[in-house]
Amino acid sequence: MKKTRIIVIIIVLIFAAALAGSLMIWCKPRGNVVNIRSGGEMICSIDLSDAEDCEFDVNYSGGVNTIEIKDHMIHVKEADCPDGICIKTGWIGGEKGAAPIVCLPNRLVIEPADDTADGRTR
Repeated sequence: MKKTRIIVIIIVLIFAAALAGSLMIWCKPRGNVVNIRSGGEMICSIDLSDAEDCEFDVNYSGGVNTIEIKDHMIHVKEADCPDGICIKTGWIGGEKGAAPIVCLPNRLVIEPADDTADGRTR
């Protein structure tokens, strides 16, 4: 009975260590760099920690998105798409999190960049 208890405790400790290690990897803070893509092509990569406050337009097949950078964060300020989900998504950068902003009608994606060698985001 005592041997079984020790084995269970060891298994629980191994599981807890694996879980803690996984959480540290998944919750690793991302850099403050975002990639902006339109129509699948990279338009630019912006380091938000160095970026000055500004606005600029991204055009794709007659569609226009106005991108705003303010206080080292980025979002879609205006869009001529029918649903405006990209506007409602919010900001990327700072403490706001790192969910990508997507405008499907205008084929725009603003996504946090990753520092992996192949350039893919997590």
